[in-house]
Amino acid sequence: MGAALFDRNNPYATIVVSDDRMTYILAFLFVLGVLVFVHELGHFLVARWYGVRVHTFSLGFGPKILKITRGGTEYCISIVPLGGYVKLAGETVEDQRSGAPDEFLSKSKWVRFQVYLAGPIMNLLLAFVVLAISMMGGAEVALYDSAPPIVGTVASGSPAEQVGIHVGDRVLTVNGRAVETWDALSMAVVPKANMQLTIAVERAGERLEFKVTPDAVGRFEIGDLGLLPVIRPQVSSVYPGRPAERAGFKKGDVLIALNGQRGLRQSELIKQIQQSAGKSIVFTVEREDASVDLAVVPEGSAGAATIGVQISPFETRHVDPTVGQAFKLSAQENWKSTLQIGETLKGLFTRETQVKQLMGPLGIAELSGSAAELGFAALLALMAMISLNLGLLNLMPVPVLDGGHIAILAVEGLARRDLSSRVKERILIAGAALIALLMVTVIYNDIARLMR
Repeated sequence: MGAALFDRNNPYATIVVSDDRMTYILAFLFVLGVLVFVHELGHFLVARWYGVRVHTFSLGFGPKILKITRGGTEYCISIVPLGGYVKLAGETVEDQRSGAPDEFLSKSKWVRFQVYLAGPIMNLLLAFVVLAISMMGGAEVALYDSAPPIVGTVASGSPAEQVGIHVGDRVLTVNGRAVETWDALSMAVVPKANMQLTIAVERAGERLEFKVTPDAVGRFEIGDLGLLPVIRPQVSSVYPGRPAERAGFKKGDVLIALNGQRGLRQSELIKQIQQSAGKSIVFTVEREDASVDLAVVPEGSAGAATIGVQISPFETRHVDPTVGQAFKLSAQENWKSTLQIGETLKGLFTRETQVKQLMGPLGIAELSGSAAELGFAALLALMAMISLNLGLLNLMPVPVLDGGHIAILAVEGLARRDLSSRVKERILIAGAALIALLMVTVIYNDIARLMR
């Protein structure tokens, strides 16, 4: 039984590791170690439950660097940390078998099915529990995510501007699929960089369609049309004893105008504050559906003045769920992610998902380090996402993966006879070749991103 993940580390790095690099390495090993341990623990527990003898429980592949034997099972950590395995007695037809009842192949197909299934199921359960835990600490959620996708800004020179999408247009569909929120629009566009899309919008009661190709943005080539929602900056915190507190600013104030000038973005507000040292400026804020004018004098040197607030670029709402609500939200978010993963996998076959967007060990390490810098809750949320991916991918009917073994059991059950060892061997070789090709692809993608 094995679980394999494909993603990063730089073997050519200097021996002196920076704090940031060490954070990335430790975060990656933590996330990967937990995911692999939980996956293999699922196989191990169900196998032992049905009396199957377990030879080895290993985190990692290759030479063993730490091992201990208990109850006839060798527990070890191996040198290559990109997966793990549980070795069962009499697991394959090539193993030396005595026909003893504690050998894996001596068990019924139903028992073997449960052993294979246990690993992916443990990863799905881990995603559900870990995401719920990360949500219990509360979070600030962008309001526009759940709002209808009405265009607030069209970036200059963007694909959307070039085809004639305007401010105020309401996006209806992407490639014929309805998008009800900005979150849904993002999910439809982000994986489609450099691929032509058909975007339908509503403008003054009229339906219009545009052919538009999203730009590829950043190292991960995220699809971007250049559309932004209607967003308003908001005060996310007020520092005690500073000018903003004395002027009456409160957390949650929406910044409508500065000196009568409306529609300013976060960066523009900050720039004007910095340039107004010692000068009184007047903010118009929205608070509990009422407008309030607040005069404040920034302190500090010209070009670096401050008033003592943190300004979010968009409006948010604080989510502080109970335990029950956290688990309900986790179920909803994991289901949304499951549908998105399904769309991505489907897109690989229909060529709607670009292979170069797949991420390997290096990409996962980079994401792990970035999440760790944001805090433990963010790292847990990332762990949940990767665990969900790992569980679903291992259920795919690809030989070598758990889903492939389950598929072979299903075929044998329907045929009411076992496949020959030669046929199984060829199937497994084909599966191993496919996995090897995937590993080469994602590692190439990771290296290509590092070279940019």
